[in-house]
Amino acid sequence: MGRPKRIDRAQVLAEALAIADEKGLDAVTMASLAERLGVTPMALYRHVANKADLLDGVVELLLTEFPPPPSELPWPERLSALAANLRTSARRHPSVFPLLLQRPATTVEARRTREAVYVALLEAGVPEDRTGQVERLVSTAILGFVVSEVAGRFRHHTRRQLDADFDVLQALLAAFIQSQGAGQAP
Repeated sequence: MGRPKRIDRAQVLAEALAIADEKGLDAVTMASLAERLGVTPMALYRHVANKADLLDGVVELLLTEFPPPPSELPWPERLSALAANLRTSARRHPSVFPLLLQRPATTVEARRTREAVYVALLEAGVPEDRTGQVERLVSTAILGFVVSEVAGRFRHHTRRQLDADFDVLQALLAAFIQSQGAGQAP
């Protein structure tokens, strides 16, 4: 009998995302993933605790598909770059991306994306005790737009119109963030 195939967490997550891209999230099972990787299902448990952990890893991949924007950029530019990256990721993974509205960022790498937003909000003057709320509101607005876009809700609009709408949304959110930094009520 030959040596067992070696896999790592990165391969497991990448293949789970590939299955979801090709066949939808419901097709991502430990059995289908093991078959795709050429291992037994038990071999997966060295890299993910269970299906929930696997899906948390897929969230991580979606949130970290692009490198974070340089920390030297002003906070509005960093947040805009993060939003644009999410939009691009959604376009690459339209059937999987709604998972970001269903599962929180729980892995260390996924939380780094959220922390980058927190840092930008603090730089914008948002009080520390409000950053969690402001991050949730801003992230939900961006994710809602992006998921609506890839799910076809805006299919009757041109790409040019959607780009303009996304720019307006980002401007509204920047104004909201600035108002929070100025101590105004939501």
